[in-house]
Amino acid sequence: MARSAPAPHFRGGGRIEFGDRAVPAPGPEQLLLRVRANAICGSDREQYHQGSVVIPGHETAGEVVATGSGTTTLPGTAGVVFLMDFCGRCRSCRLGHTNQCLDKRADMGFTADGGYGPYELVHETNFFATPGIPPAEATLLLDVMGTSSHAIGRAQHARIDLESVGIAGAGPIGLGLAAMCRLILGPATPVLVSDISECRLELAESLGAVAVRATDDSLAAAARRLGFDGVDAAFDSTGRQAARQGLLEALTARRGVLVCVGHGEGLQLDVSTQLIAPERSILGSEYFRYDELSANLQRLREHRAYLGQILTHRFTVDRIDEAFATFLAGHTGKVVVEQDRS
Repeated sequence: MARSAPAPHFRGGGRIEFGDRAVPAPGPEQLLLRVRANAICGSDREQYHQGSVVIPGHETAGEVVATGSGTTTLPGTAGVVFLMDFCGRCRSCRLGHTNQCLDKRADMGFTADGGYGPYELVHETNFFATPGIPPAEATLLLDVMGTSSHAIGRAQHARIDLESVGIAGAGPIGLGLAAMCRLILGPATPVLVSDISECRLELAESLGAVAVRATDDSLAAAARRLGFDGVDAAFDSTGRQAARQGLLEALTARRGVLVCVGHGEGLQLDVSTQLIAPERSILGSEYFRYDELSANLQRLREHRAYLGQILTHRFTVDRIDEAFATFLAGHTGKVVVEQDRS
């Protein structure tokens, strides 16, 4: 195996340059992956503009090419990388809350080299095998399906009788929420998705959602037109305060649940009238638990064509500049950067 390989280095200001990166050897309990695909995420924007000392990319699919001592995964195994290199020993991990690890070793693509490079070194514990799933499709298991299904589960903990849903933002996470609501809550549950992008709203409609054009309408007004006094659960994927305020107004008068998925701005509310009296719940939802991957892999196997609609653009890594420009223009679903198409 080569000792170095060309990898994209994020220099800041939207400048990406290719240069050699050492190919690491796996140590104890580690796997070396040959990256096949990595999906672009909105949280990559900061590294794209500000630069990064590590190779970004946290929605990685690849195959094992070398293993360290103490591992059981065979070379050639295909799989995806869980963002958080969790310790497995802390109080959170022992209870399965690996997305809330108290002593994580790294955040892949943020504090350790991620999946835009040709190789990625991971601990075996945050690698998940995906036999038979093409790499680009396998990336759906991460932010699109994993983050979305975890947020829906958070809402269900607060309210079991979810009969209507509102979503702010039809980016990849919003589209993932729309798709996973249909798979988890059932196709009879109305899902309203608000955005300003026509093409993204068309994608939401293709997934079975009701499109709400944010420039013309509010989710609250759209819900009333459909005969609801509001939505039982609302999800914000935008991180914008205005969107969160709109979702709060769109909630049902009693027991509504607002789940904030997108990082960003704040939320203002009157605690007595908007929270205590109606017994509403306002929750945060961060990524997902490693143990949720198995159920989502089964969902992906059963609904590949349906979920595959969210993947709208694919670029080889030599076109990574074009991939980012396309994604950041805001008129795509999920954009995937592939090392090759073999």
